[in-house]
Amino acid sequence: MSEHQQREYKRIWRDEWLKTICAFANAQGGKLIVGCDDSGRSIGLAHTEKLLKDIPNKTRDVLGVMVDVNLCPDGRALEVDVDAYSNPISYKGEYFYRSGSTTQALKGAALERFLLRKRG
Repeated sequence: MSEHQQREYKRIWRDEWLKTICAFANAQGGKLIVGCDDSGRSIGLAHTEKLLKDIPNKTRDVLGVMVDVNLCPDGRALEVDVDAYSNPISYKGEYFYRSGSTTQALKGAALERFLLRKRG
């Protein structure tokens, strides 16, 4: 399965993937799957037990959102399930949005339009 609007694959966990989680929360939600290559094949992931605790805590502390983090059925990757939020979510003062298979930083008129739409 390929990446798209609501799915992103990452080989390893990095805190910078919080931008992708932020983008999913600001769009229609989505799944970040960690421990897979770009085509979705599981390649395995070290320290899954630690990440099962760290990812939800970092997401809550940095973004203020709750996510579900589960071990994939093969036991070698993690799935981070992100709901869409009705209020705008920022990552370190920046707003991100999911467009196609990319995570976009919102700036200028796009940011203003996004904030107006989210806040009514």
